[in-house]
Amino acid sequence: MDTTGPLSSDGLVQLLTPSGERIGHEQFDAYASHLTAHDLRAFWRDMTVLRAFDMEATSLQRQGELGLWVQSWGQEAAQIGSGHALREPDFVFPSYREHGVALTRDVDLVEILRIFRGLQHGAWNPADHGFHLYSLVIGTHALHATGYAMAMDRDGLVASGTPAADGAVVAYFGDGATSQGDVSEAMVFAAVNNAPVVFFVQNNQFAISEPATRQSRVPIADRGKGFGIPSVRVDGNDVIASHAVTRWALEHARSGQGPVLIEAFTYRRGAHTTSDDPTRYRSKAQEEYWAERDPIARLDAYLTSTGELTDEFRAQVAAECKALGERTRTTVRSWSKPATATMFDHVYALPHATVEAERAWFERYESSFEDLEAAR
Repeated sequence: MDTTGPLSSDGLVQLLTPSGERIGHEQFDAYASHLTAHDLRAFWRDMTVLRAFDMEATSLQRQGELGLWVQSWGQEAAQIGSGHALREPDFVFPSYREHGVALTRDVDLVEILRIFRGLQHGAWNPADHGFHLYSLVIGTHALHATGYAMAMDRDGLVASGTPAADGAVVAYFGDGATSQGDVSEAMVFAAVNNAPVVFFVQNNQFAISEPATRQSRVPIADRGKGFGIPSVRVDGNDVIASHAVTRWALEHARSGQGPVLIEAFTYRRGAHTTSDDPTRYRSKAQEEYWAERDPIARLDAYLTSTGELTDEFRAQVAAECKALGERTRTTVRSWSKPATATMFDHVYALPHATVEAERAWFERYESSFEDLEAAR
């Protein structure tokens, strides 16, 4: 396996080895010291539930119930670990693969599927969860996140003197997005304005089908250094390290010290989306190599070795996964196709003359078929 440049393991923060051994780290061990066995079981539970949901959604797409699905398979540790570092005042700007972070922000996973069935542009109220709607255009939301973070700072919601009330913003995106101009511009604004934003890059090694080695000659985290943004590389398949590093980064941002770039080095076990065929651009040997570094298996091994993962708890989570799968299937299949004219709803927050004119034209167009049928 290529382990140089953007695929190098040099400098990766790791607190849990692939075999499940807990190890220390001079800087970041302190940011995981608060984690109890209960917390780690919650991490294991969330990752397990997320994967079960992911597989159910994939099956529904294959059955024609969804137009598309974007898996997070293999990236559970980066998402669940970082998501559990967030607090109520924080705000998240996801891309379109952050189902695990959505879970930690109490978004109903089933509701997310309304987007991928083509029913809605967004299926939750961002203000209720501190979690913005998915961004399907790569990299654009990094600018939105930076602007939101600048506003939080100017509203006195950062470094306020009351640490428990302070917040920060996290923008999640993949390695491919770091090659987009929007992300570069976001980092410029974030750096010069000292914005309280954490750029969380899930380097799953492929921008759709383009490997990271075709995007950069150095680790992705090094891109932050060019903007004067402190950068950290973390083992993205290590849920404990992902949590610890994000916790440090959020404290840094909330305290008024400015932006941070985190590169979570992980691997996308599935396809980019269900319309993709990863066998065209990666090898079986590579897939097997990363399967041995599975994030859930890693935490499972650790909790099993410490006697903290009982058969009773496993059965409880398995039952929860089964129930979620059944609810997902039943709910998705119950959704009916909306009237076509609803595509004009919610385009703008307020009535808009152009949209209303287009709606009126469309209604006349549809009714013309009814008139034609009646004339027959």
